Amino acid sequence: MSRDVDVRATIEAIYRSESRRVLATLIRLLHDFELAEEALHDAFAAAMESWPRQGVPANPRAWLVSAGRFKAIDRIRRRRRSDASLDELARELDVESGDPAAHDVEELEDDRLRLIFTCCHAALAPDAQVALTLREVCGLTTEEIARAFLVGASTVAQRIVRAKAKIRDARIPYQVPDRNEMPERLDSVLRVVYLVFNEGYSASSGATLTRHDVSGEAVRLGRLLLELLPEPEVQGLLALMLLQESRRAARTSPEGELVLLDDQDRSLWNREQIAQGSALVEQALATRRFGPYTLQAAIAAVHANSPAADATDWTEIAALYDLLLEIDPSPVVALNRAVAVAMRDGPLAGLTLMDAILARGELADYHLAHSARAELCRRLGRLADARASYETARGLTQQEPERRFLERRLRDLARNSAQS
Repeated sequence: MSRDVDVRATIEAIYRSESRRVLATLIRLLHDFELAEEALHDAFAAAMESWPRQGVPANPRAWLVSAGRFKAIDRIRRRRRSDASLDELARELDVESGDPAAHDVEELEDDRLRLIFTCCHAALAPDAQVALTLREVCGLTTEEIARAFLVGASTVAQRIVRAKAKIRDARIPYQVPDRNEMPERLDSVLRVVYLVFNEGYSASSGATLTRHDVSGEAVRLGRLLLELLPEPEVQGLLALMLLQESRRAARTSPEGELVLLDDQDRSLWNREQIAQGSALVEQALATRRFGPYTLQAAIAAVHANSPAADATDWTEIAALYDLLLEIDPSPVVALNRAVAVAMRDGPLAGLTLMDAILARGELADYHLAHSARAELCRRLGRLADARASYETARGLTQQEPERRFLERRLRDLARNSAQS
C-alpha cells in the first residue's frame, strides 16, 4: 500500500510538472486539441493503473506521450464508423508518427513553443490568442484567465472554443513560423508569455502568493524566444521577468505573508538574475528599437540595483513611466506612474492623479488600484478614506496572502483611530 501511495504521489507531481508538455506534443501528433486533451487524460489514467505494478518508467514524459497516442488511435477507431475521415487519421498516426518516445528530446521540449505560435496565429483574434495559449500551453483555468483579462469566465470560454474551431477549420499549421513571418506574430506571443509570467509571479487567486512552476515556465519560454529571435523587445521581456523573479524569495515571509517592496530583505534577492536582467536591459536600450517591455524592465532594474528602499531613484522611475505612458497608454501604466509621482513629489500629488484615473471607471474592479489609493490616503492621515479603499480592495482580491495583508492594514487603521 505504501508503495502504491508513493507512486500515485509521483504521478500527481509529474502531472503538475509535465502535463502541459505532454499535451503540446500530443497536439502536434494528433492535429486536434480535443482529441489531444482526451489522450492526455487517458495516458495519466493508464499510468495510475500501470505504474504501481510496473514501476515509474525512466522517461515518464515519453511514456505518457506514447500511451496518449495509442489511446487516441483506439478512440479514433471506435468512432470511425460515424466519421470516415477519422479512419484516415488513424492510418496516418500508425504510419508517420512512429514511437514518440524515440523522438529527439529537443523536439519534444520545443513542442510548447510550436504550440504558442499556433495559438498566436494571425488568423485568430488577439484576445483569443492569449486566452487559448494560457489555457492550452499553461493549463490555467478559464476563471484564472478571466481575472487576468478582467472579463467574465463565459467570455473566455467562448473565445477558446472559437479559437480551436478556427485552427481546425483553417488548418493552421502546428509549427514555429518562418523568420519572415515572425515579427508580425511576435507581439501576441510576448503578451502571452508575460501574462503567463504574471500568473506565476503574483497568482490571481489561491492560498499562495506565487506559482513558481508557472513563472519558471514563462522564463524558459522567454529564453527559447530569445534564442529563436534576438529582437530588443524579446530581450526586454526576458529582462523584465528575470528582474521581477529575482525578488521571489523576499516577497513573502516564512509564514507565507505578503512583504511589500520597501520592506523586503534585499539580501534575499537573486543577484545572478539581476545581473542577467540588467545586462539584457542595457542591450535592448542600446538598439534604440525598444518598446514597453524594455521600459518596464528598465524600471525594474532601477529597483533591483538600489541598495535600499530609501535610495531608490524615483525621479528616474517617474521619467521612465512618462515615456512608457507615451508609447503604451493604459490605465494600469497611468496608475503605476501615479505611484511613482507620489514617491517623488509626495502622496497628495500621486493621489490627485490616482483619483482622476479611478474616476474614469476603467480600474473599478482592479484591487491593486484601490489598495494603492488606500496607501496614499493612509500616508496623508485620511484614515476614513484609507479604510474605505482597503475594504474595496479586500472585497476584490482573490488571493489569500493579499487579503490577509489588507486585513492587517485595516486593523492597524482601527488601532490608530482608537488612539487619536
